[in-house]
Amino acid sequence: MKKGQIVRGHVIAMDFPNKGFVEVRPEDNEGITEPEKLRVNNAILGQVVECSVKKARKNKAEGRLLSVISPSLLEKKEDYCPHFGECGGCLYQKIPYDEQTALKAEQIRRLLEPVIGEEFTNMFEGVIASPKEEYYRNKMEFSFGDAYQNGPLALGMHKRGSFYDIVNVEGCRICAEDMSEVLRITLAYFEKENISYYHRMRHNGYLRHLLVRQAEATGEILIDLVTSGEAPSYLGTDINGKTGEEADFSLGMKTIQKSEDDLLEGWKNALLEGRYKGKITGILHTKNTREADVVEDHGTSILYGADYFDEILLGLKFHITPFSFFQTNSLGAEVLYMKARDYIKSTFTGGACVYDLYSGTGTIAQIMADAADKVIGVEIVEEAVEAAKENAKENGLANCEFIAGDVLKVLDDIKETPDFIILDPPRDGVNPKALRKILNYGVNSMIYISCKPTSLARDLPSFFEAGYKVQRISAVDMFPSTANCEVVCLLTKS
Repeated sequence: MKKGQIVRGHVIAMDFPNKGFVEVRPEDNEGITEPEKLRVNNAILGQVVECSVKKARKNKAEGRLLSVISPSLLEKKEDYCPHFGECGGCLYQKIPYDEQTALKAEQIRRLLEPVIGEEFTNMFEGVIASPKEEYYRNKMEFSFGDAYQNGPLALGMHKRGSFYDIVNVEGCRICAEDMSEVLRITLAYFEKENISYYHRMRHNGYLRHLLVRQAEATGEILIDLVTSGEAPSYLGTDINGKTGEEADFSLGMKTIQKSEDDLLEGWKNALLEGRYKGKITGILHTKNTREADVVEDHGTSILYGADYFDEILLGLKFHITPFSFFQTNSLGAEVLYMKARDYIKSTFTGGACVYDLYSGTGTIAQIMADAADKVIGVEIVEEAVEAAKENAKENGLANCEFIAGDVLKVLDDIKETPDFIILDPPRDGVNPKALRKILNYGVNSMIYISCKPTSLARDLPSFFEAGYKVQRISAVDMFPSTANCEVVCLLTKS
């Protein structure tokens, strides 16, 4: 194979999370004399696909998926999201849910058995299914843009494989259903007002992202419009309805420009007139002046209600603010935390001090509070720490302390020595320097909750070198229809 060559092949295996291995056979391709393998993202076991070769190194060839010529036998669901294949959010929409979890279990085995050893088969407790297969996400970050260059305003998810094009996803099957109503109203309002989106290359324009969060237990909805720091940029429309370069402004302007305050007031009122299963508790406006295509808070104002919503997990109430970390699948989080609590109770007899590192809004810390004299949570996002403190107070838990800062630096300042450690790091895993400090405590056992199992696979050898072994391990499918999965692992001293 050569770089740039277009080839056809059969997907013969998959690695976590979305790496398909394509066998390129001579009978299907001109110029191929013997079977060769190509790694291609987003290709599903059993598909016949067409790919473009990106790298042609021996045993490390990589390709880009161009099209699916024949679907996999696994893809037999007829009722699936209308945006599947165009939107880059989901991979397994056409696969029945029990077969999704089986596929993920096999991928996790392929990933972790080489690290843990043959005993992995006996200790792995499988993939626990999410209580909801669809409409489970309690948080979505929608992007403004256009569906194609110079096309009409769009609001939704990035098109698969594209940095620029946006797919309107009003019928999304993984986000809470009320979120589609919020998306529809928001897009219609700003489309009518002819407001420009923030252009990622030119770094100008107004509309950037729409952040929507909704609680599973209470139904409360929090909505945050993220814009650039500049004043709204109106797309001029002439009296014939033509916009942009096609408009003849000598005919007069049809659009009447409003102030930013009036524009946001109109958006707020449009949202409040919507029809929802839940209820809106807050409508916010956040300015983000950073050029990069990320959601950041450079100043938030409340347009309506409060700047948080309430969720209930395992009988505990949590105030959740726009940018604080909280598991995106509330019912799945209860399953995950019950499994973690089961592991903890199997080794931890109670008392003394527990560290909850990368604690977010303090969910795990508060679930552990009744089993320890003190729980100390460490989280780098200050907003999440403040929310955690309020949550502990709301739940009447006086033995929880939350510290804002980087785990690597904060550990040096904590006086209490831990008797048990819970790790729930971000996707990239634990900083290697921080991991050394954590392992030096030498606690008898600890829990590692991984939202990216490849990071767990990378970190496990450090635990083994420090004298730990995997005692129990299971996965929880927090992300149905996608290629992702969480793993919870109990590690004990040999």
